[in-house]
Amino acid sequence: MKALIYEGPEELTLRDAPDPVPEVGQQLIKVGAVGICGSDMHAYLGHDERRPAPLILGHEAAGVIVGGARAGKRVTLNPLVTCGICKACVSGHDNLCADRMIISMPPREGAFAQYVTMRDENLVTVPDHISLEKASLTEPIACGWHAVRLAKERLGPGSYTALVIGGGAIGLGAALSLVAQGVHDITLVEPNALRREYLIRQCRQNAVSPDHLKPEMMFDIVIDGVGYAGTRTTASAHARPGGVIAHIGLGENTGGLDIRRMTLQEITFIGTYTYTMQDFRDTAQAIFDGRLGPLDWTQTRALADGAAAFADIRAGRTPAPKIILHPNP
Repeated sequence: MKALIYEGPEELTLRDAPDPVPEVGQQLIKVGAVGICGSDMHAYLGHDERRPAPLILGHEAAGVIVGGARAGKRVTLNPLVTCGICKACVSGHDNLCADRMIISMPPREGAFAQYVTMRDENLVTVPDHISLEKASLTEPIACGWHAVRLAKERLGPGSYTALVIGGGAIGLGAALSLVAQGVHDITLVEPNALRREYLIRQCRQNAVSPDHLKPEMMFDIVIDGVGYAGTRTTASAHARPGGVIAHIGLGENTGGLDIRRMTLQEITFIGTYTYTMQDFRDTAQAIFDGRLGPLDWTQTRALADGAAAFADIRAGRTPAPKIILHPNP
């Protein structure tokens, strides 16, 4: 098969790779659509020691099962593989499984390829009226869906305002998840003017520049979809007393939080990594039902153009929050 392989910092090559062979309980999937994630970009830049070269990246995938009793079924993939038997797994917190693995990290190759394998329980069937491009958005949006759910559980019933920091797919997915879960007063902060205009025009978001935020502007829920010291500073400055910060981004490890203010004003900080399988199913169903909107904010390219897509994202040349690659013609 053809695969887009990470060879080293800022180096991706389209070349032949061995066809994956499904194990017992797994399916072979012909990849129809796979999104470029921020974590793929971290690896591409050489900033993720968990993803050493050479490696097939990519984990936001949807495709068609090849062979076996389910041949021809269209599916979207939860890329997190967990043990299923530990305390976290059996209590419904499988995203916290100590033995979790994700495709695109050794020893599991990713989905920037024509084929990938995945176990049955990680697959969600996609109805005929949903494109594989939209189905592949289940994974990134599920991160925001999970964060919103956790924040609302902490606050309890009520009417809330929300600030979302970052207008990439994670931030936009969180904004859409907020609406789907009943929060409608949302401000989305995006510093890139090209992206911000796209979010306003194409995505119908209340997108503003960081300069728009005044010190007195406070929000019940703040979702940081970027995860740098600067965005954490913004988050801890604009969470209202008793509010919640849900921190999804993994951009930078340290700095930014105003611990004194968070302590004195009882602001909850929730670090949130990925989602549970139930969150993944719920997000998929929300896509299928149209509750997350038209999802018309992606750009598609062939897998052969993947290296150029990464370079465009790196340079800030693409306004779309998500680029989706097509591995098969």
